[in-house]
Amino acid sequence: MQRFKNILLVSDGEDRSRAGLERAAALAVRNQAQLTVVSVLESLPRESQRLIAAVHFADLWQIAVDERREGLERFVEGVCAGEVSVTTKILCGTPFLEVIREVLRHQRDLVMMIAEEKGGVKDILFGSTSMHLMRKCPCPVWVMKPGQRRRYARVLAAVDTVPPDEQHNSLNVKIMELGASLARVEGSELHVVHTWVPASERIWGLGSRLRADDREKIARESQQTHGKWFSELLEKSALDDLRVQLHLLRGEASDLIPWLARKKHIDVIVMGTVCRTGVPGLFIGNTAEKVLRQVDCSVLTVKPEGFVTPVTA
Repeated sequence: MQRFKNILLVSDGEDRSRAGLERAAALAVRNQAQLTVVSVLESLPRESQRLIAAVHFADLWQIAVDERREGLERFVEGVCAGEVSVTTKILCGTPFLEVIREVLRHQRDLVMMIAEEKGGVKDILFGSTSMHLMRKCPCPVWVMKPGQRRRYARVLAAVDTVPPDEQHNSLNVKIMELGASLARVEGSELHVVHTWVPASERIWGLGSRLRADDREKIARESQQTHGKWFSELLEKSALDDLRVQLHLLRGEASDLIPWLARKKHIDVIVMGTVCRTGVPGLFIGNTAEKVLRQVDCSVLTVKPEGFVTPVTA
């Protein structure tokens, strides 16, 4: 994964984040990249500030910042000693907003973080800091499952080939590049999945009005078309040096991607999160949201070129 040169790791400095720090530091060493580890202190509501009368609030806040900074410095001490320079920083405010502002102000090109709860990614993404980042952060966001120290044995790249949509297809290329690069670094088996649904099933009510042989003909033609698009995308990807399994599956991506991840014991999914509806303010598609609710593995999410975050620096 040679593309990342300015990596941001979001951490609370606790032991549960140790595996994430080790993975981020190793990636920084391989890429000769800059690594910054940040911890975000959430601001207290104003009403809570008024209740703190024993000491001046500003003094109490400074104590909290100093303690968090000292803990974070202890946390990163000795990691990849002599191989990578690690900078620590304390941010204050709403976590996802401050992380995105840090990305914008300092041109970070990858955000890494450990999923917030011990239950795994499936229990914490929705409504969490990580989910907000997947929606609105302009650079790739890598949310790692807690305690996942071993190498990734299996990487899944989830693509959705739609030839007329050049922006969406450029996102597919980026997903393939990241998935293949990660598989090389980890010595992993790369799985690539594309799902398809017959055109007759996409139009409500049409399938039930067609004869069985007509439905089957449309299904065969849809499969051939999607197979052709899938092959064209794969031809653009350098995969000869990798162990690859391809999955062209009939059905909804929101059902099949989590199913395949469980069946193949996938360690990390590389996927896009921006929908193609063009609705302002909608930064993650329904399919991506449904997938993220169900999976129990690390997830690396990517947005297309030209994505503009609603957050300002």
